[in-house]
Amino acid sequence: MLIDAILPPVDLKEVPQIAKAAEAMGFGALWSTETVHDPFLPGALIAEHTQRLEFGTAVAIAFARSPATMAYTAWDLAQSSGGHFILGLGTQVKAHVERRFGMTWPESVVAKLREQVGAIRAFWNSWQTGEPLKFHGEYYKLTLMSPFFNPGPISHPGIPIYLAGVNRGLAYLAGEVADGFHVHPFHSPKYLHEVLLPAIRKGTVESERSQGDIKISATAFVASSQEERLFIRSQIAFYASTPSYRPVMTLHGWQDVAKRLSEMAARGKWDEMPALVSDEMLETFAVVAEAGDLPYKLIERYADLVDRLNLYIPFVPRERDIFWSGLVHVIAGLE
Repeated sequence: MLIDAILPPVDLKEVPQIAKAAEAMGFGALWSTETVHDPFLPGALIAEHTQRLEFGTAVAIAFARSPATMAYTAWDLAQSSGGHFILGLGTQVKAHVERRFGMTWPESVVAKLREQVGAIRAFWNSWQTGEPLKFHGEYYKLTLMSPFFNPGPISHPGIPIYLAGVNRGLAYLAGEVADGFHVHPFHSPKYLHEVLLPAIRKGTVESERSQGDIKISATAFVASSQEERLFIRSQIAFYASTPSYRPVMTLHGWQDVAKRLSEMAARGKWDEMPALVSDEMLETFAVVAEAGDLPYKLIERYADLVDRLNLYIPFVPRERDIFWSGLVHVIAGLE
C-alpha cells in the first residue's frame, strides 16, 4: 500500500517547495483537487521540481471540460514528467455542474463519463499512432485531427485514468474502463466491502479485465485531537447532507439522520449540523486514535482494501513533519 499526499489549496508559487518536500518525505504521489484552484496547473510545477513523485488530479471535474481539453493537458503533463501523471476524473453533482460551471448535466452520468474516457483515449491513440481520430457516441462525435493540431507521439503514452465515485454506478464503470478508482473520503470499510469493491469487480469481470488492472485509491478521514474530531464531524455532516451520497448512510441505518442533515443544509444551518454526527458515526467514517497509533489503525482498516491511501488532511511542509514521516515509514515497514 502506497501512502500519498494531498496538495493544500495554495498559490502556484508555493507548489514547488511542497512537491520537493513530498518527494523527500517518501510519498508515492501528490494529488491536487478542484476546489478553489484549477487542478491541472500545479502538475507542471510538480513535474519540473521532482524526479520520481507521481502526481495527479483527485479530481478534475470531467463534466466541466471537453474530452479534447483534458486529453491535451494530460498528454503534456505525461510528457513533461516522464510518465508520472495520473488523470483523475470526477463528476461532481448536478447543482455544481449546472450552477457553478454553467454546463449541462447529462441524462446518464455513467454513460457520459464512459464516453469521455473513450474519447480521451481516442485522442491519445490518434496522436501516438497516427491513426485517424474516430470516435462516435451519444454525446461526442470526434473525427477531425489535422496535423497542425496533432502534438504527435510521446515517450510515456500509457496515462492512467482514475475515476472517482460514491455509489455503485461509477464504481462499476471504473472496473469496466478505468485504471484506478478514487474512493470518496465519505466511506466506511463496510461500504467498501459490501458496495464499492463488488461493483468494481463486476465491472472488471463483465468487461473481461483482470481485477489487478484497477488500483484502489482511498482518502481517509483521521482525527487525533479534539479539534480534528470537530472538523471531521463537520465534514461528515456536510457530505452526508448530499442526497446522492445517502446510500452510505443508509447502509448503516442512518438514513433518517441523512435526511435531517439535507433539510438543515437547505436552510443554511451548517453550524448546527455536526451535532447530529454521533461518536459511532465519527468512528465509522474516520480513524480516531492518538497520533502515534494512527499508522497502525490505518493499516488495520485499509491494508486489505486499497492499493493507495492518502489522508483528508493536506500535506504542508514543516507542519506535523514527524507525524507524516512516521506514517510513511511505519506503513512501509509493515508492508
